[in-house]
Amino acid sequence: MLKSPFSKVGADDRALLDQIIDSLTAIANPSENFGLSNQEKNKISLKVGKVQESSIKKGHEIETKTAVLILGAGRVCQPAAKLLATDGSFASHQQYEACLENNFIEHNDVEVIVGSLYLKDAEEIIEGIPNATAVQLDVMDHESLSKYISRVEVVISLLPTSCHIIVANACIELKKHLVTASYVDASMSMLEEKAKSAGITILGEMGLDPGIDHMMAMKMIDEAHARKGRIRSFTSYCGGLPSPAAANNPLAYKFSWNPAGAIRAGQNPATYRSHGETLNIDGDSLYDSAVRLRLHDFPAFALECLPNRNSLVYGEVYGIEQEASTIFRGTLRYEGFGEIMGTLARIGMFSTEAHPILRGEKRATFRTFLLELLKIKSEGVDGPLIAEKDIAERIVTLRFCKDQGTAVKAAKTIIFLGFHDHTEIPVSCQSAFDVTCVRMEERLAYSSLEQDMVLLHHEVEVDFPDDQITENHTATLLEFGRTENGKTTSAMALTVGIPAGIGALLLLENKIKTRGVLRPIVPEVYTPALEFLQAYGLKLMEKIE
Repeated sequence: MLKSPFSKVGADDRALLDQIIDSLTAIANPSENFGLSNQEKNKISLKVGKVQESSIKKGHEIETKTAVLILGAGRVCQPAAKLLATDGSFASHQQYEACLENNFIEHNDVEVIVGSLYLKDAEEIIEGIPNATAVQLDVMDHESLSKYISRVEVVISLLPTSCHIIVANACIELKKHLVTASYVDASMSMLEEKAKSAGITILGEMGLDPGIDHMMAMKMIDEAHARKGRIRSFTSYCGGLPSPAAANNPLAYKFSWNPAGAIRAGQNPATYRSHGETLNIDGDSLYDSAVRLRLHDFPAFALECLPNRNSLVYGEVYGIEQEASTIFRGTLRYEGFGEIMGTLARIGMFSTEAHPILRGEKRATFRTFLLELLKIKSEGVDGPLIAEKDIAERIVTLRFCKDQGTAVKAAKTIIFLGFHDHTEIPVSCQSAFDVTCVRMEERLAYSSLEQDMVLLHHEVEVDFPDDQITENHTATLLEFGRTENGKTTSAMALTVGIPAGIGALLLLENKIKTRGVLRPIVPEVYTPALEFLQAYGLKLMEKIE
């Protein structure tokens, strides 16, 4: 535990109490000279708020702990719990202590309560974490939810988005701050006035994307505007990928979670602005719109990007909609991903309609299902395995793609996923989408020691009319999964969980004073948050050319 730069004062420390009273009087009455330097004044930290008595030690000394409730025991939870419960996760103790000093934050032990519908999941999360407790908690049980929220100062909800509104209303009722890593949707925005009236902050979008992307972007934009610059172009790329060593399959992609969400995201329409022209991409064409991308600082990464939903919304959020002629946000993948996924989509592998072959009591095999999709007459379930060459030729013949090279890549992917196997398809699968998700979850999972990678990259062109110059600003985050004691924490979990934990820490210390519904797009949030991310060891790089 780091030694705090602040003193804990017992009720019997009369001399020290008198000194503090004199110091506070000097601050309140600056005209009177009590011989206190500005630096000494700033070192005085008054923590106002409810605290829990955890234990009574020797004599009359009382040790107090603040508390945070984390709802949801998924992969993202553990990094947040570790950050709050102990400072041992920080890359540099000196850098961490500097963060505390710079932001006038007093490091006290934080009690972390992890609540999950399944107690075992919560217990696994807190294993090895000091000051952490696991509880069984159903957020649909209002009495139980209220009981645990009332015991803490801040709640972090890492539950599905649909549950946030339930938690938010309970936090408003009990006047407790809330942090989420999810988008601030319309239902959450409507709580603005209620949150203000309750005197609480609902801090949303405190993850990676959304989250760190906002912070890095707004720091660049605000700094440019402070220098009277005008944003000409804003482009942002972000992706969760396998590390190069783990990108060892034809798709060069793996899933940390159920692949259903990622597949659906690849079918969303997209809108962006390029050199003053607004472009719309239909969801069915998104994979085909992938563009080759090379980043100057990372020439070894063979990447491509796909447009990510409605980029124009971020022009409004960042306050650049009237000045930027280009506003683009893209999703990063390794090169070739889009053409393969686009081909699989045209084959029908992502169709959500119930498929006739999957309705009967007798289960079809993966091979039978593939033959059905490729319109190849089966010679019986015991026939020979279909070859890669045959699959590629059939893909071209049916015009699922025009390029022979792409057809071969798609065929390799299909075989890698095991669609040529004689294994029976699970009863739970009712559509091609279900079948594909099952196969991808099985075959495209990370092994216990494999690392994922998060890459976030912003490029901002800034015009300075007074000086008649243009600057190119870049900001990049590159993070890999971390393996410790044989256990790997994914980069995605780190870059989502750590910002959420930092948000809770800033609210605990009253560093965020704005009340209502908030995003991390204002300096009072992003300035200290980015500093803590650096102290944690996340690699944030900035450059101006």
